[in-house]
Amino acid sequence: MPVKRLHLLIKLSLLLFLAACSTPAMRLHEQATAFGFQALEIEAAGFKLTSFTHLPPSNGKRLHVYLEGDGRPWERGLFPASDPTTRTATVLSLMSSDPKPALYLGRPCYNGHAGDPGCTQNLWTGARYSESVVAAMTQALTEFCALNGYSEVVLIGHSGGGTLALLIAERLPQTVAVVTLAGNYDIDIWADHHGYQRLHDSLNPAKRAAKPSIAEWHLLGQRDNNIPPALFQQALQQRPNSHVEIVDADHSNGWQAIWPQMLKRLDHLP
Repeated sequence: MPVKRLHLLIKLSLLLFLAACSTPAMRLHEQATAFGFQALEIEAAGFKLTSFTHLPPSNGKRLHVYLEGDGRPWERGLFPASDPTTRTATVLSLMSSDPKPALYLGRPCYNGHAGDPGCTQNLWTGARYSESVVAAMTQALTEFCALNGYSEVVLIGHSGGGTLALLIAERLPQTVAVVTLAGNYDIDIWADHHGYQRLHDSLNPAKRAAKPSIAEWHLLGQRDNNIPPALFQQALQQRPNSHVEIVDADHSNGWQAIWPQMLKRLDHLP
């Protein structure tokens, strides 16, 4: 075998080995770096939240905040995962097409922090939307806005990130709009639909009062088997100032195609 070809095979083998050994948190960081985002560690309520920013200079007082889904809370649906960090960063790619100031806000114990003090597997299983999680994320976002001069916030969440967007919105005065993509609006109905154990240590947005001053867009994928539109469509339509739309997407795919139009709608917010 020629020496050059041998060297090439060795390099390819090494790259494949490194890719196999990389963690979900490392891959997320690599993807964020490829998009040109800046990594940021935010400490709040005793947790470290690995986040990413895209902050163009002199681009207004409004911040778009992207909240990822639940990642992988369970292995094979049976055992709590050792690392819940997402393997498919849906909203990170959406943020890459957003020209506005944007923050990809991490969750406690995610993105490489599963082994941190205070982190237990319950915080990404039954308590994934608990008071401690929502309070930490709200504190982190409040301090970030104060430090960087953002007086208005649009919360954008996919799947369980949509759940958190609604829960954070009720306690963050700067919130002017919420956008959920395949959002898990009623976690009890969702669990019962799939035959899962209910998330007894979590807060349920469907059982909490909405703020009529906040504009809401709820996008549901017509091919989504995880959050089928019929599960929440009627209830979401009854929320004040709510716009519900069925789009051509499944749970994880199709959102990139419709996102530019959604960004245009956000541009026309008062």
